[in-house]
Amino acid sequence: MAPGFSVSSDQTDDPPAVIPDSHPVALAVVNPISNDAVLPVAEVLATVIPPAARSTAKSYLPSRKAVKGVVAGGITGGIEICITFPTEYVKTQLQLDDKAAKSGKPKYNGIIDCVKQTVRQNGITGLYRGLPVLIYGSIPKSAVRFGAFEEFKKRNVDAKGNLSGGGRLFCGLGAGICEAIFAVTPMETVKVKFIHDQNSPNPKYKGFFHGVRSIVKQEGIGGVYKGVTATIMKQGSNQAIRFYVVESLKNWYTGGDSKKKINKAVVGVFGAVAGAASVFGNTPLDVVKTRMQGLEASKYRNTLDCAYQIATKEGAAAFYKGTVPRLGRVCLDVAITFMIYDSFMELFNKVWKD
Repeated sequence: MAPGFSVSSDQTDDPPAVIPDSHPVALAVVNPISNDAVLPVAEVLATVIPPAARSTAKSYLPSRKAVKGVVAGGITGGIEICITFPTEYVKTQLQLDDKAAKSGKPKYNGIIDCVKQTVRQNGITGLYRGLPVLIYGSIPKSAVRFGAFEEFKKRNVDAKGNLSGGGRLFCGLGAGICEAIFAVTPMETVKVKFIHDQNSPNPKYKGFFHGVRSIVKQEGIGGVYKGVTATIMKQGSNQAIRFYVVESLKNWYTGGDSKKKINKAVVGVFGAVAGAASVFGNTPLDVVKTRMQGLEASKYRNTLDCAYQIATKEGAAAFYKGTVPRLGRVCLDVAITFMIYDSFMELFNKVWKD
């Protein structure tokens, strides 16, 4: 306890009782000189905790900008996935359509055939199979991604509020790694297993929570972290490319003036360009990640073995399976995401000051 201070639970005429340092609660801090002037707890703590320690503790806390990024990112993720899910479903089905399957030939003859077979077998709602899983995952994924990016950005911008080229890559990479570990890997694993399960004659998962319980029961907690290495590589490179492209285009458009507003349609175009760049840059990693998270992941020893088997059994072209539907989905996805996110951040900056 700080020298010269005594603590009591109420103010009386009695001398203030001294509470040991180990006592869990101190309700009032009394000035021993006047014996009745209650000092604010924050003021007492300010005298006890050295300024350097307070500064260090504060530096490890997320900034208000990061908190706004988490909230805006979460809202953005929920809206975006409801719009783009059918293309994600088709992309995943084509990637899981392994040429090395027992039948010896792929089940689908392209995007249109995949859509036709899905609708014929399960109705139009079949294209939304697994949507609840992605909603559960998209909100925290987007929240972590944008929150992390805003925090990294705040710590690396120059005096004008701009990031260097390397800073854009670093902040995007950091955001991608954070979302891969804390959100993407477990949710994507469950999503892929759900969609893959639909191809089985007798689907065994009855819903999201039943599926998660089944996976954890059969494979342990590691069962929802299958392909974590490939996911970190994929998400890290994904966000490094996207944020680098978007931030670079914004910087070019504004002439380096970070306070200049950009029309949301222009932001959407920048997002679409960034999305296309990320697709061509890391689709092979996305294919490996999807295989590692499918129901047949046990046939691969690790991420490298998965890549080796795909290359030797299916050829290099297999690494770009699902590129066309992914290109359409990602361009739309990233364009919508940045437009919505920038809109919410603009609103929050007006009503929620830093």
